[in-house]
Amino acid sequence: MTSIDLNSDLGENVPDRVVSDDESMLRLVTSANVSCGFHAGSPEGIRETLASAVRGGVVIGAHPGYRDYENFGRTKVDIDSTTLQGHVEYQLGALLGLAAAVGGRVAYVKPHGALYNTIARDERQSKDVVAAIRAIDPSLVLLGLAGGVVLDVAEKAGLAVAAEAFADRAYQPDGQLVSRTEDGAVLHDPSEVAERMVRLAADGVIRAIDGTDVRVAAQSICVHGDSPGSVEMAAETKRLLQAEGIAIASFVQA
Repeated sequence: MTSIDLNSDLGENVPDRVVSDDESMLRLVTSANVSCGFHAGSPEGIRETLASAVRGGVVIGAHPGYRDYENFGRTKVDIDSTTLQGHVEYQLGALLGLAAAVGGRVAYVKPHGALYNTIARDERQSKDVVAAIRAIDPSLVLLGLAGGVVLDVAEKAGLAVAAEAFADRAYQPDGQLVSRTEDGAVLHDPSEVAERMVRLAADGVIRAIDGTDVRVAAQSICVHGDSPGSVEMAAETKRLLQAEGIAIASFVQA
């Protein structure tokens, strides 16, 4: 039976900036990318999300980003290698510690936002992120954009990798994501999203924004926790995948 992972970016809430329903998403996904605090979230909120993931048997991933809380980590930062590696190491160390405190374990790393998009193309920043992961725990799996530069960099450095596709994002013909600044970049219709992901899981294809088909080999599907209607999109995606005989299972064993 074909299987695929369903993940979401969580642990990003604070009282004056609630962006996701973590409890509902954790009942749907098999992997949770939990904020490390630089782009969103608070220590107590992150700890609560981690504890919920442990209770639900959801595999935990670290979700480090640029130090850019004001812009939710979605603005590219021109940062030197020493600083970037140190920032990622700091975030990973914090999340590994909080996860251990609630009886959990971090199994993988998925960078966030602008950092994620940058290392899909930028070899230098990719090497900085990979060096940070290796320094903290080389057994951690790197989850990145299917076809992204960072996956090649990580594999050459000896890390295990997994490729990801996005349920709620539009694709360019070259397999990159359409910028959030462009119309149509973020999808919201649960039926459309679910049908796209069934085609991805079954055939390895996603329809690009220009109407062409893009080949995408992915082991995990992301539904952003902060997207409007995210719970409904994740629920419909999971329902339709399972109805088509596609199992939902994490890409990595915790």
